[in-house]
Amino acid sequence: MTNYLDFERPLAEIEGKAEELRAMARQNPEADVEQEAAQLDKKAADMLVKLYKELTPWRKCQVARHPDRPHCRDYIDALFTDFTPLAGDRNFADDLAVMGGLARFNDRPVVVIGQEKGNDTKSRIERNFGMARPEGYRKAIRLMELANKFGLPVVTLVDTPGAYPGKGAEERGQSEAIARSTEKCLQIGVPVISVVIGEGGSGGAVAFATANRVAMLEHSVYSVITPEGCASILWKDSEKMREAAEQMRLTAQDLKQLAVIDRVIPEPLGGAHRDSAKAIVEVGKAITEMLSQLDGLSAKKLIEDRRRKFLDIGSKGLAA
Repeated sequence: MTNYLDFERPLAEIEGKAEELRAMARQNPEADVEQEAAQLDKKAADMLVKLYKELTPWRKCQVARHPDRPHCRDYIDALFTDFTPLAGDRNFADDLAVMGGLARFNDRPVVVIGQEKGNDTKSRIERNFGMARPEGYRKAIRLMELANKFGLPVVTLVDTPGAYPGKGAEERGQSEAIARSTEKCLQIGVPVISVVIGEGGSGGAVAFATANRVAMLEHSVYSVITPEGCASILWKDSEKMREAAEQMRLTAQDLKQLAVIDRVIPEPLGGAHRDSAKAIVEVGKAITEMLSQLDGLSAKKLIEDRRRKFLDIGSKGLAA
């Protein structure tokens, strides 16, 4: 069953009518409805093209949050082999919002780390909707140190509305853990590749995405705060999220222009949730290319490249 977003309601009606006709034909084989259903299919296809050609920043936020969009686990299962998850921060607990471990990518040993939102009510609650607590960032630090020790590239998959802001998380040093994770990204002498596969929210995302190469899926978003949060602060009205999204420059296209990210990965027509397999293949191609760009660089050069990239973001964006 397809989950439709608010702006896709006209599309849902057309596709629903086509399916009703075909269901009627299955019950009554003598009914000749294929021509009418085919016309509806064409109308729906044309509408899908039009809708996704004119996506506003707010609609991109909705697509990035789509419940059927492939998540971290889907990418790990499809792109990586011999995945061996590592659990816990060796201090407090294991944070299920963050998954990571040793794996092979194209038969090359790597460390992969990502935020997992879950795909149903039970798993979303277990994963805390992808919002990591301090122990999640400390687990990521542990994995990055392991990667650095054994000379393994790090691949991070970013998909979080932000770090968890709960009382317990703050008591256990949430801000410090995010800062340490960001610092560790800058310190390790191995290639670091990051892909924003859905939402890249605030410091919770930066702690994983301070990389040599940063890519975003075409309809993903990356921002310092959610549009709703921004609207609540600036206009004292969270319903102004559409206006906030317009002003925040949070789309992959805007961030590529501002040199915050390095590449935009194309999504299937209608978003990654309409053809997860194809979207995952495209992400795999991008990771392969970005890793190849860093092959042969010394640890010193990798660290310098990463630091310079982030020091230059503001000046490059202003120049553009």
